[in-house]
Amino acid sequence: MQQNNGIQLLTISAEMMGKTETIYPTVLWDEENVLLIDAGYPGQLPLLKVELERFGIPFDKVNRIIVTHQDLDHIGGLPTITAALPRKPEIYASALEIPYIQGERRLLKITDAAIELAVGSLPPEVPAEWRAAFRRTLEHPPSAPVDSVLEYGTLLPYSGGIDVIGTHGHTPGHISLYHRPSKTLIAADALRVVDGQLQLPDPDLCSDFRQACLSIAALIPFDIETVICYHGGIFAELANERIRQLACEAEAIIQSSLNASDFENAASRP
Repeated sequence: MQQNNGIQLLTISAEMMGKTETIYPTVLWDEENVLLIDAGYPGQLPLLKVELERFGIPFDKVNRIIVTHQDLDHIGGLPTITAALPRKPEIYASALEIPYIQGERRLLKITDAAIELAVGSLPPEVPAEWRAAFRRTLEHPPSAPVDSVLEYGTLLPYSGGIDVIGTHGHTPGHISLYHRPSKTLIAADALRVVDGQLQLPDPDLCSDFRQACLSIAALIPFDIETVICYHGGIFAELANERIRQLACEAEAIIQSSLNASDFENAASRP
């Protein structure tokens, strides 16, 4: 934590449902603030502390947390992180996501069917008490109060300037962030890195994949040199050019879906 207006990718890996899953939160800082972007899964606070210490970033200095959206791997650590800090951090999120983060509404993707599928996916050797605890976490996910609403298009004055970008679709109020000093896009789940290549989000994990495709266009105005994806990590090879390619792919997907819809409507007419 030497330079001012800094940014650091964090790598947090853990066994999840019989396989290793890695997520990539981000931390930013300036002379007065340490901002954590997303809070990881429940139970990952020790891993987060170790990772921060590895880069010389004191956990106790975290005073702001930005939550990009409501999914469990982004909000799961909020209660334990806030409880472990000497002062309550200010928590930010977009208005559409706040009721879910605060536990006022059920997380959109944790349906009864999704819970049964997740529990059923656990390896058979998982003890019954662990299986029951996993089910309880899904049925009653962690929540935390949000202090400040993030408006799309806002420039946050921290770490040299952070733009809030509305990238709806993965969830209704999903946001991405652009760190001006480093020209880094913190995409969260608006994009992903697969086998070293920047890709559109997984359609099966989006609440509205068409909207997620439309949102890619919101990234084009920014001068992006590096992309950090929560799933897949860093992409830094001609990032602007690749994002423009993805916007074209997304437009083609949208057009194809519209054409298919028109065909289905025509076929259904008497």
